[in-house]
Amino acid sequence: MAEVSEVLMSVLSTIRVPRPGDRVHKDECALSFSSPESEGGLYVCMNSFLGFGSQYVDRHHTRSGQRAYLHISRTRKAPKEDDENSGSGDPPKKKPTRLAIGIEGGFNVEQEQYEEEVKVVLFPDRQEVTSDDLATMPDVVRERVSLAMAGLMSADSVSHALQVQQWDGEVRAVSRHAVELKQLNNGTKIPPSGWRCEVCDLQENLWMNLSDGRVFCGRRYFDGSGGNNHALLHFQQTGHPLAVKLGTITPDGADVYSYDEDDMVLDPKLPEHLSHFGIDMMTMEKTEHTMTELEIAVNQRVGEWEVIQESGATLRPLSGPGLTGMKNLGNSCYLNSVMQVLFTVPDFQSKYVSNIDKIFNEAPSDPTQDFKTQVAKLGYGLLSGEYSKPAPDPGEGSEPSSEPRGDQVGIAARMFKALVGRGHPEFSTNRQQDAQEFLLHFINMVERNCRSGVNPSEAFRFLVEERIVCQQSQKAKYTQRVDYILQLPVPMDQATNTEELQEAERRREEADSSGAPPPAPVRACIPFTACMAALSEPETLTDFWSSAAQAKTTATKTTRFASFPDHMVIQVKKFTFGQDWVPKKLDVSIDVPDTLDLTALRGTGQQPGEELLPEVAPPPLMTPDVEVKGILGSHGNDEDDSLYSPLLSPVLDDSTVSQLCEMGFPLEACRKAVYYTGNTGIDAAMNWVMGHMDDPDFSAPLVLPGTSSAPGTTPTESISEEHLATIVSMGFSRDQATRALRATSNVLERAVDWIFSHLDDLESMEVSEGGRSAAESEGSREPPPGPKVRDGPGKYELFAFISHMGTSTMCGHYVCHIKKDQQWVIFNDQKVCASEKPPKDLGYLYFYRRVTE
Repeated sequence: MAEVSEVLMSVLSTIRVPRPGDRVHKDECALSFSSPESEGGLYVCMNSFLGFGSQYVDRHHTRSGQRAYLHISRTRKAPKEDDENSGSGDPPKKKPTRLAIGIEGGFNVEQEQYEEEVKVVLFPDRQEVTSDDLATMPDVVRERVSLAMAGLMSADSVSHALQVQQWDGEVRAVSRHAVELKQLNNGTKIPPSGWRCEVCDLQENLWMNLSDGRVFCGRRYFDGSGGNNHALLHFQQTGHPLAVKLGTITPDGADVYSYDEDDMVLDPKLPEHLSHFGIDMMTMEKTEHTMTELEIAVNQRVGEWEVIQESGATLRPLSGPGLTGMKNLGNSCYLNSVMQVLFTVPDFQSKYVSNIDKIFNEAPSDPTQDFKTQVAKLGYGLLSGEYSKPAPDPGEGSEPSSEPRGDQVGIAARMFKALVGRGHPEFSTNRQQDAQEFLLHFINMVERNCRSGVNPSEAFRFLVEERIVCQQSQKAKYTQRVDYILQLPVPMDQATNTEELQEAERRREEADSSGAPPPAPVRACIPFTACMAALSEPETLTDFWSSAAQAKTTATKTTRFASFPDHMVIQVKKFTFGQDWVPKKLDVSIDVPDTLDLTALRGTGQQPGEELLPEVAPPPLMTPDVEVKGILGSHGNDEDDSLYSPLLSPVLDDSTVSQLCEMGFPLEACRKAVYYTGNTGIDAAMNWVMGHMDDPDFSAPLVLPGTSSAPGTTPTESISEEHLATIVSMGFSRDQATRALRATSNVLERAVDWIFSHLDDLESMEVSEGGRSAAESEGSREPPPGPKVRDGPGKYELFAFISHMGTSTMCGHYVCHIKKDQQWVIFNDQKVCASEKPPKDLGYLYFYRRVTE
């Protein structure tokens, strides 16, 4: 004990007591997915508060010199039996009654209980400090160690802080209309039951307007259920904002919705408002599900989508290297699916997993914040097989399952998710996201972190050739852009079961008019060949400004491949907008092939005898309320505005921009839509938005073409040397920094955003052999510097696909199917099984690899 006391005295100065704001990693190893529940437990450095598994703690001790670690180990308790199973008298598990997490009545997040053992361990000999040891030590030592231990155990771990541990979806604000609500004295009295929609006679999902007492049905849901939108239409016609859901009124309250505020709200004067129309709250009984109950039911339905999850078959669980499940951290299935597929690609395996020792050895002092380290950690976790073990048995008290569950212990990528989502308005949250958007986001992060050295995202990078032919002059223009995903249109008019679809629509309309339940939906069957034909057919441009004709005219645009990547990602454009601009998902089945030949879609560049359009900028935008002179930019004056271009200060219709923004589109995209349609109104601007949503620079700042200088500048504009130095210090060249500043009017913050969103344009790398460009086809010019791309034959085979279930990318569930050794495997978060019927016709993202001869 004396020896332990002497050692502790020597390391006492390095032991810290956690303070508010300190990052305490006591749930996950910084370099692996070891946790306190893992074999060997977790060692938390009592100075840096980083956690390490048994296999990495010696490495940290050697590199950092730290000697004192808090060792935390947990063993899982057997769960208590429900009285449904045992009759032991213990209360059964409560079903959630609130749309909440971590509070009374909400979803229970503490589903497993553990016995925990905590002790201080001194390195390098892993000498344990017991409570008996502490009792014999001097007061100053004992107090310092005890405070540090207590502080570490009471501190919220980083992973805990990143999760939504307490969330109440029922917290509602008081409506701004409630207190001063005007109610009409129209003599309307509402009976206590027997309600019907005044328009369609629907007898459920009914809402009474609190201003005039009229009763209408609620909104129609994406799947055709719900109401017929008559309550919403009544608000749009009258402006009466508040409505109460009939059937939810009890002495305790009711569901009140504000159409103006577009949310569920509180009405503190609800008894008075109901009494105005003859409704006595104290005598009413609940006969309808509240909106909260409906949402809870949705959150509890996991595994509802039988086809995609292959729920109807008994699937054989798989485990081993490359067959590791991932825990769902709360709507993280989009991330799980994307990362499972990416680490099937050899480029990502060799970059991060094959070099894991080198990456770990070069990691900074805090590896939890290092991108390469955390990606390598995730890749090794998925491929090594170390975490591909069956989940522990639920407990002796539960009845044995007659079917193999397929669940694994798996890995919980909390540290990785926090790092790649940091600072992002969507991926930093626990909301569901679009898997395609996350894939591009992650590729962008890889690009940023691989500016020198091997870049695995090159496996997906390809060049697109766009050929525009002016129909008046028959002259052509060729441009190239970089892309990573081929977006495949879905021509609904090409469905092969049109008659069946029409009959289903007729039955649905009959059900709507009679109030009967809607019939089962019928899925449209679209041939893959029709989708490819829609992709390759020329697009007509009606307002094309021709530099040859010096006027607006009609042109045709044809899109082709200038190079074929090693791996081709195809996104089926299932998500679109209806005629009312409400987002919807197309319910389609597409016969996606196992092999794909895109050779016929390779671009050819300028053809012999073909003339090119002159490279002349379009004329300045002139709008009815703007004159060339008199609206001066920063470079003109009252006497001389020769340096002024109207393009520098375009006058945009703010009301149109605002309307587009309210629909959820990015501000810069809205500004561009109004600019390029010449302030001609919301319809033209919306058409421009819908036609350019897939553009890589859709949400990039509006960069206006100048007359004789670089975009966004004037001949006399000077670039700030301080701003140049700042951008150059980030690893970019002076020319690249200059271009970014000129494109953003010399604003540093915008220039930094711009340069990271135009990395492909700025890369000073030659196009690899085989990549074609317009410049090459001219023969007389040197090819312009461009991004590094690979090229080869356009023949591919399918090796993975990601499927989405639900009505929107912002809700629902993702799973992925990956072909492993000629066997399709389904990865459904922690569940990994051999696939019996992979639903290849219902995928969202498809991943192909090049077939080598």
